[in-house]
Amino acid sequence: MDVEMNEGRLRHSRAIVEAASAVSRTGESADPGVDVPTGFAHSLRMRSMRITQAGERAPNRQVRARLPRRLFATLTASLGLDVTDKGAVAPGSPEGRVALVAGATRGAGRAIAVELARAGFHVYATGRSSRTDGPSEIGRPETIEETGDLIAAAGGTGTALVIDHEDPASVAELLSGIERDQGRLDLLVNDIFGGDRYMEWEKPLWEHDWAGGLRMLQMGVHTHLITCRAAIPLMLRTAEAQGSQGLVVEMTDGTSEANAEFRRNVGFYYDLVKANVERIVKGLNAELENSPLTVVGVTPGWLRSEKMLENFGVSEANWRDALEERPGFGISESPTYVARGVAALARAADIDRWAGTIISARQLADAYGITDTDGSRPDCWGHLAAYGWEHDDGRGIDEFR
Repeated sequence: MDVEMNEGRLRHSRAIVEAASAVSRTGESADPGVDVPTGFAHSLRMRSMRITQAGERAPNRQVRARLPRRLFATLTASLGLDVTDKGAVAPGSPEGRVALVAGATRGAGRAIAVELARAGFHVYATGRSSRTDGPSEIGRPETIEETGDLIAAAGGTGTALVIDHEDPASVAELLSGIERDQGRLDLLVNDIFGGDRYMEWEKPLWEHDWAGGLRMLQMGVHTHLITCRAAIPLMLRTAEAQGSQGLVVEMTDGTSEANAEFRRNVGFYYDLVKANVERIVKGLNAELENSPLTVVGVTPGWLRSEKMLENFGVSEANWRDALEERPGFGISESPTYVARGVAALARAADIDRWAGTIISARQLADAYGITDTDGSRPDCWGHLAAYGWEHDDGRGIDEFR
C-alpha cells in the first residue's frame, strides 16, 4: 500500500506518524514489522491520507507503510468486517465515481466507507479522531486513519481526512479539494453525530443539561446542514456533466413509523435530533425534486458498534454471549449490514423510488439481496413494531432474522 500525505492550506506543523500506533490504541502491543513513516506536513484542521493500490506511483510526496496482519485483524474484528469478501455488494459499475462519507471514524460510517470502496468508489472518509491529534470529545480510541487502513485492506481507494464538520470553512475547503483532485462528487453519506455522551435518558427538557442538549443539536443537525450546503452544488454539477444520478444519504436512527411519536426512551434532545434528520431528507427532496439528485434517509437497527459491544463486554466474534443476560440483543446487527445496503443502493438503478423516505437496513437487504456477515437479515424495526419497545426478553426474534 502506498500512502500519500497531502498538505492542507491552513496553519502547518510537523509530526511523525508511527504506523504501529493504531495497534497500541486497541490494546495490542506494537508490531516490530511495521515500517514507520518518515514524516509529513499537515494542517491543524485538515490532514489527508491518500490510499492507492500497491505499486502505483502517487504524484506527491510519499511514505511507505507495511501494516501487520494483526492490525487489520484487530480493526476488522471490531466491526465484523470481512476485508477479503469481494461479493458483498450487488453487481454494478461505480468505477470512477466519488463518495464522501462524513463521520467515518467508527460504527456504521466506517463500515459504509469500507463497503463503498470495496464496491469501486473512491471514498473520502472524514472524522475528528486522529492518530496524531488524538481523540475528539467523544473520547474513543478509533481513528480516521484506521478507516483508511481498512479501505486499503478491502482493495479500495480513498482519502482519510481529519475534518470538523461544524466548521463551514473546513467543509468548504474539503469540497474544493474534492473538486480540484477528482472533478466530481457522486455520493454523500452524512453519518455525523457523536452526541450520545450528552444524552440524559430519563430527564425531561427542563431538567436536561442545557449545554449538552444544544451540543447534540450542533453535532447531529448543524453538521449535516453545513455538509449538505457545501456538497450539493458540486453533486449537481457532477450529475449534469456526467449525465448521472447523484445520491445523498442521511443516516439516522429509526424508521418514520418508529419516530412518528415522541420516543420516550431516548430523551428530548436525541428525539429532536433524529426528527430533524428526517426533516432534512424531506426538505431536500422537495427542493431537489426536478434535479438529478436523490435524497434518502437510512437507518440501521440495533447496531453492534464498538461502544455497544464494549457495553456488553463482548466482541463481534462472540456477541451472542451477551444474550444470556440480554436476550433482546439477539435482534442486533453488525455495522457491515447497513453498509452493504448503502453500497447496493448507491449502485442501484432505481434509487428514485426511495426519494424522500427513510429506509431500514432490512428494507435494503430485501430490495437488493444482501445479508449481514452471518447470512441473516435482521429486522429490528419490524420486531419493535410487532412486539413493542417494552419487551426485551427475546420473544419473536427468530421471526425477524
